[in-house]
This record gives sequence, structure tokens and C-alpha cells, in this order.
Amino acid sequence: MSDDPRQGLQVTHRRYVPYAHAHYAGNLVDGAYVLGLFGDVATEACVRCDGDEGLFASYSDVQFRAPVRAGDVLEATATVTRVGRRSRTLEFEARVVCRGRPDKGESAAEALPEPIVAVTATGTVVVPESPV
Repeated sequence: MSDDPRQGLQVTHRRYVPYAHAHYAGNLVDGAYVLGLFGDVATEACVRCDGDEGLFASYSDVQFRAPVRAGDVLEATATVTRVGRRSRTLEFEARVVCRGRPDKGESAAEALPEPIVAVTATGTVVVPESPV
């Protein structure tokens, strides 16, 4: 375990998934939508850790675990798990915290009692080298 205080930093964003992003039957949203959210939380994590927006370098793992639908409210979290000289490893998780309930009415929705983990990932970002 690193003594670096940046390790363990978490950033969380919430976003409503608009119906304009539904691409498939059942109002399903493509996985790229969530990867975009991961990019947003990674950017804030870089700003908080290093005072720079950083650059997303790669994903080493992405798991699509449950569907994301238009009308969902997603919570995307990035956690800094490793701090290198110029790179940071981040663990990501996207959870559905609210979901539309068209079975109860056209605009019905509910806050879920337990979030649904929809997507997990591991990624690497790079930031400029700090001055010595």
C-alpha cells in the first residue's frame, strides 16, 4: 500500500440517461455512454490529484454486468488505486440508482432500494510530470 495521499481518492458523478441515448429495443443504451461517464470522473480525479485534466491512456478491463436504459439515473465512481510517477490506475463502477417504471405509468420512476452495478472497469490515466 502506497503512502501517497492521492491513493484512495474517489470521485462520483450522477447523471440522468436521456431517452435520446437509447439505441436498442427496450430503450437500451450502448456501453460507450458509460465509458464517457468514466472519462468524466477520471478527468475530475486527475484535476483533484494533480491539478491537470490528464489524458486517458487505456482500459485494461471493462465488464458490462447489467443493462443501462434510458430513464436511468447512473452513479459513476472512479477510485485512484495506484499512483505512479506520471500514471494513475483507476477503478470504475457505474451503478443504476433510479430506474423508469413504464409499467406504472408513462413518467413513473423509482429510486432503487439497492443500486444495480451495471459496468465496472480498470483504467490508466497519465498526467504531466511534476516539477522536481
